[in-house]
This record gives sequence, structure tokens and C-alpha cells, in this order.
Amino acid sequence: MAEQPARPQLVLSTLILVAAVANLNLAVANVALPDIAKAFDATQTQVNLVAVGYSLGLAATVLYLGALGDRYGRKGMLIIGLTLAVPASAVAAYAPNVEVLIAARILGGVSAGMAFPTTLALITALWAAGPKRTRTIALWSALGGGVAALGPLISGLLLESFWWGSVFLATVPLAVLALVLSSLLIPAHVNESAEPVDHPGGVLSVLFVGGLVLGINFAAVPNAGTLVAALSLLGLGAGLGFVWRQRRAANPLYDLQVAARPTFWVAAVAGTLIFGSLMGAMFIGQQYLQNVLSYSTVEAGAAILPAVVLMVLAAPRSARLVEAHGSRVTLLLGYVPIIGGFLVMLLLWDADAAYWAVGIGYGLVGAGVGLAGTPASRALTGSVPRQRAGMASATADLQRDLGGAVMMSILGVLLTAGYAKAATTDVGVTPDVTEATQATFTKSFAGAESVAAQFPEQSDAIVAAAQEAFLAGDQWAYLAGLVTVLVGATLVWFAYPRQQRERELLAKYQPGQPTDSRSD
Repeated sequence: MAEQPARPQLVLSTLILVAAVANLNLAVANVALPDIAKAFDATQTQVNLVAVGYSLGLAATVLYLGALGDRYGRKGMLIIGLTLAVPASAVAAYAPNVEVLIAARILGGVSAGMAFPTTLALITALWAAGPKRTRTIALWSALGGGVAALGPLISGLLLESFWWGSVFLATVPLAVLALVLSSLLIPAHVNESAEPVDHPGGVLSVLFVGGLVLGINFAAVPNAGTLVAALSLLGLGAGLGFVWRQRRAANPLYDLQVAARPTFWVAAVAGTLIFGSLMGAMFIGQQYLQNVLSYSTVEAGAAILPAVVLMVLAAPRSARLVEAHGSRVTLLLGYVPIIGGFLVMLLLWDADAAYWAVGIGYGLVGAGVGLAGTPASRALTGSVPRQRAGMASATADLQRDLGGAVMMSILGVLLTAGYAKAATTDVGVTPDVTEATQATFTKSFAGAESVAAQFPEQSDAIVAAAQEAFLAGDQWAYLAGLVTVLVGATLVWFAYPRQQRERELLAKYQPGQPTDSRSD
């Protein structure tokens, strides 16, 4: 097999564009969340689900759809996903209520579950293992992640002139262009599997992720204990059933023997926490900038730019570090700035934070993701045979999407709970407090703003109280993010193989493929 495809630059550019469509859709909603909350009088939980819905749809389906692509054609799956992305975006843009919007976001995630895993699977199938593939993955990871981080700025610019739904139409031209280029440039079939697809395993994987993520999101909703318990039991039962099925299926959807390889499972968990931290920081941070610091949508979107710049600058250096020092060292180097970023958010992001503190916090997280993204994805693709490329790419996507969905859900629940607890105390700033007023004030920051509009003489005090309540909630969220990242760094330190052992293992997993820095 050739070391790279014909016209490699064009093929890679097309795959990055496809990934950009999925990544951009992950992020475009964040800046619009305050406007969406006002438009639909949404609760904080509904706001969380609008943000998480896309990641949920992607994470729940990516394993199953990745396996279908491995078996029946990755190009076909990519084309279907890009085609479905257009109506999903249109429905989200013109949703008549928040429930339809959440459903459209989930559908958009499913469309990305068809297209996004195909991109890394094709890189794995078309580029031989070695430095060329590592550099290709670095570009794919950095530019795809950079586009996602640009989502808030694009959304902010649109919201200056158009309604909240315009942010969901931003990706439609990119999706159409990616569809045309993919049809012309992507090979129809490359190293695909002839094994039958494990459909029961696929259904169980969807139920597992869906139950887990939704159970977390409803945890802070009052009087929703029965629903949370049911969703949690569904997720737990489906997860156990999935493991049972994969151990016994003749052709498992997810090869647990491959997944048990240390270069695979440690990289998968580490990458999940890394990318989840980026998505969680963007999710909470965008609301903080607008609700507490009163940034405009453009200012809030532009505030993320340090993360974009440092992510893109760090990724090429990451590729060289991986070849020179191995994935373990590079992953650990990536965790250091992410830890610093969450410390800045926890200690310096208060009611009077200057932009330098915001920029440093975002920049550190972006630099860490840029450094750590390449070794996490490279370790996964190097740990599986080429006919299982979809499993590696689906896991790499899960790093972003399940990590994003879970981290956004956990941080969102903590924000909701912390806000509600503080707001219950602060609601006394309003005169003639009624149960309806209190419920409106405590359900979300947008609800507090509507209460302030009812009492113009006390509006400043009401908004200030809501800002304090929001700060109480986001402190819980940033602390949880910091603890999670520290756990991930500890895991890498103790469990990921050192450089020489990593090279030996990757050579064993993909015999005959170059894995050291001397190969080109």
C-alpha cells in the first residue's frame, strides 16, 4: 500500500473540512444560549440540553455508525451524514419551541456521527503509520479543533445582525462544499471490513450513552428523581449489556481485547478528559462572559481567540514531540496548561475580571488541547489493525463528543445546582416575592432578567444578585473541571507506557509499519 493517497493535500483538506462542519456545529450554540433562553423562557436544564444535544447525538451513535462505515463504505456514510446536516441545521434555526430545538440538535449530532468518524478512519486507511500519518493527524486535530473554537466568534458576529437561529445556519455552506469535494476526491472503498456488523451491540451502545448523558443532565431538576433513576438504570443496564455482548459476539462492534491495550484505553480516557475540558470551559465561559461580565455576543465570541491561536500553534510542535519523546510525555505536557487554565478560571474569573484573565484562561486550555490532541488520536489509530480503523476513529470522536457531552453535562448540572441554591437565598432582593417570582428567578439567569424587568426600580439589585448566584454555580463547575483534569494527568503518569515500550507495543499491534522517528 502507498504511504499516502494521490493528491494528499486535497484529500486532507477535504477531510478537515468535513471535520470542521461537525466541530463548528458543536460550538455555535454556546454564544447564543442567553438569547435562546430569553426567546423560549427556558430553564437552565433546557439551556444545557441545547448545548449538549449535538454532542449527545454524535457520541451516542458514533460507534455504531463508524462500524457501519467500516463495513459498507466510509465514503457513503460520509455523504449521507453531510446531506442530513443541512435539514438538521435548518430545523434548529427555525425551531418553534425549545423542545424542537433540542431534538434538531440531537439529529444534527447523529448526522455528524455518520460523517465525522469517517475522517480519521480514512486518514488511518490512506496514510501509512509513521511520521507522515502523525503530522496528518496533527493538522486534522488542530484545524478541526481550531474551527470549533472559532464557533463562538462566528456566532457572535451573526447575532449582532440576525436572530438566534442564524448561528445554526453558519455551517450549511461548508456542508455543501464538503459534500461536493468529498464526492469528487474521497476514494469509494479503502481497507474496509468484510465482517458483519454487530447490530445488537450498536443499539446497546446508543442506549448506554443516551441514558448516561440524559441522566446527568436531569440530575439537578427538582422532583425529577424518578426520571433520573430510570435514565441511569437504562444507561447502566445497556452498558453492562454492551460489555456482555462484545465479549460473546463473533464479530464485536467494539473489540474489547483491542480496547484493553494500554496504548488504547489510557489514550481514550485521557483524550476524553482533555477534549471534554475544552468543551466544558467554552460552555460555562460563554455564559459567564455575557451574564456576569456583560460582554456583547461579538466580544464573548472573540474572547475565545487565544485558545484558537495557541491550539493551532501547539499542534505541529505536538507532532514533533510525539516522534521525539513519545505520547506519554506529550500528553503530560498538554495537561499542564489545561490545569493552569482551570486554576485561572477558578481564582480569577470573578465579577470584575479583566480580559487578560479571560484570555489567559482560554489560551492555556487551548494550548493544552493542541499539545495533547495529537498523541491521544495517534495512540488510538496505532493500536488497531487497519480493518478496525473505524473503531479507532470512533473512539477518537468519542474523546471529543462523549467527553464534551459528559463534561458539559456535569459542569452544567453543577452550575444549575449552584445557581439555584444561591438564587434561593438572593431572591429576597425583590419586593412582594411570590412563589412564581421565586421559581422564575431561580430557574435560570434569563429568568432572573425577566424578574428584573418586572421590577425596574430594583432591576440593578436583582441582576447583581443573579450574577452572584451564577458565580457561585460556575465556581462549582470550574472546581469539578480542575479535579477531572488532575485525575486524567495522574492516569497518564502511572498507566501509559513510556516511549520505548510504546514503540514496541505499536510495532506489535501494526507489524511492518514504521513507528519510530527515523522513519519517513
